[in-house]
Amino acid sequence: MEIIKTIAALVFAIAGIVGWIIILIEAFKDEIWKGVLFLLCGLYGLYYAIFDFEHENKWLIVILALAGSGIAAGIMRI
Repeated sequence: MEIIKTIAALVFAIAGIVGWIIILIEAFKDEIWKGVLFLLCGLYGLYYAIFDFEHENKWLIVILALAGSGIAAGIMRI
């Protein structure tokens, strides 16, 4: 059972990381300083994802990043 829990957490963690990497790439494409600030300050990353991030699938990617990371952390906590 522990292995299934770990695999599920790993899948969600990878999904969350992919979402954040997509947002990070767009931040660097927008402005270099926004990408650097995204890397250095997690709160700015969240701000950028919600307010400045422009993509045709914006909310899908933002939810993927937030929910993937959050669900992975929740599974590992159980």
